[in-house]
Amino acid sequence: MSAGLEIYKRLPVWAQHGAVSVYGAYWHWLRFGPGYAGHARAYQRRESFRPEQWGEWQRQRLIQLLGSAAKHIPYYRENWSASAIRAAQAGEIRDVPLLEKEPIRAHPEAFLRDDSRPQPTFSFHTSGSTGTPIRTIWTIQEIRNSLALREVRSNRIAGVSFRMPRATFSGRMSEPDPESKGPFYRFNAVERQVYFSPFHLRPDTAQRYVDALRKHHIQWMTGYAVSYYLLARLILEQNIEVPKIQAIITTSEKLTLEMRRVIETGFRTKVYEEYSTVESSLFASQCGHGRLHVSPDVGVVEILRPDGSPCDPGEAGEVVATSFVRDYQVFVRYRLGDTAAWDDCECECQSSMPILKEVLGRTEDVVVGPDGRQMVRFHGIFVDQPHIREGQIIQEQLDLIRVKIVAAPGFSDNDVQDVIHRVQSRLGPSVRVKVEQVESIPRTSRGKFQAVVSLLKDKRIPLETGANA
Repeated sequence: MSAGLEIYKRLPVWAQHGAVSVYGAYWHWLRFGPGYAGHARAYQRRESFRPEQWGEWQRQRLIQLLGSAAKHIPYYRENWSASAIRAAQAGEIRDVPLLEKEPIRAHPEAFLRDDSRPQPTFSFHTSGSTGTPIRTIWTIQEIRNSLALREVRSNRIAGVSFRMPRATFSGRMSEPDPESKGPFYRFNAVERQVYFSPFHLRPDTAQRYVDALRKHHIQWMTGYAVSYYLLARLILEQNIEVPKIQAIITTSEKLTLEMRRVIETGFRTKVYEEYSTVESSLFASQCGHGRLHVSPDVGVVEILRPDGSPCDPGEAGEVVATSFVRDYQVFVRYRLGDTAAWDDCECECQSSMPILKEVLGRTEDVVVGPDGRQMVRFHGIFVDQPHIREGQIIQEQLDLIRVKIVAAPGFSDNDVQDVIHRVQSRLGPSVRVKVEQVESIPRTSRGKFQAVVSLLKDKRIPLETGANA
């Protein structure tokens, strides 16, 4: 655990609000500083591209990106064959091998350009839903690019903006005390942003979450789809009156039809979905007609059969992506671990951007605490755990969590105690945690890694597969 978080935990609540606001001022500059407006204008200019323009734009960008990767990225230079390097230099992406997650997980610096040393750089971790988290390394302009993308391709369509007061459900430990009596959020006064804790959501706290929306005049919300679903269900069960919310933009998990229905009914607003990754390998956002459009200027997205050939529209396959947003740490033909299908039906919005018919998977079991709290993305406990290669959370009882770990070199009892501490800091000290070291973690019948498994009869989330749009 970082020293900064330890200091934050010791502060009184009013000082934590202040600390979040100071941090918010820094993040506001980092995300929306010089260069952000230019990125936003570029995304807006490309909105009207026709299919042939998108094809030419991607072709030119691929030649530049792949040629640079073959020459300046150590991993590709050392591991691609001579024929793959020639294909990369010609921009022929399908003749370049697929990229697994393990090499990135083991040596993220091997994917950095060696002809550039931008300062400063920033590290973010993936959720770890398909294994232990991957460290991604970003430049300032890449961060600003990614936020401009969301503002233009997602927020604008939903009629909202980062300039408006918003609430967020994310993995941040905004309320670090697992037995807190509230408040269950911290307020970033600089951006008028409420950071909700996803770790304290339970029947007796739902009203307090809604009260925070009213107190801070929140106009829209974004973040974990499942957290909004769980809160909406409590709102409906308890008949809680909610203030007017202009839109909710969900991220991180698959949004099923049932989840959408409950959220829109509970909050009395429209839900818009984003499909993206921490690595910014792809970006898809829902238009006003409910279709999920992929932004071609974010990267090349392929949906492939097991033999590597492209899937036909409507045919589910593996999602592979090559990002254009990040060209310092470059991931080429990166296997995301997701399954999706293209849709070849034209959209009423007249956009030429490709459409995803559905995204399969990415729905996980919910962990439930002894006091009724419900939370997702629980595999976040494996972030910054260098001695854990893979980890899986199994909830066997309300007060019993089993953690399976495939250890990396250096794993010790200190790591075991850290895992136990992280689980109990989210669920409370009464929860028993059993850490089990294993040689491997079995995949599902479809070959997928399941990071969170609940053995409780009521998993508190609809697990059926449904279309996103």
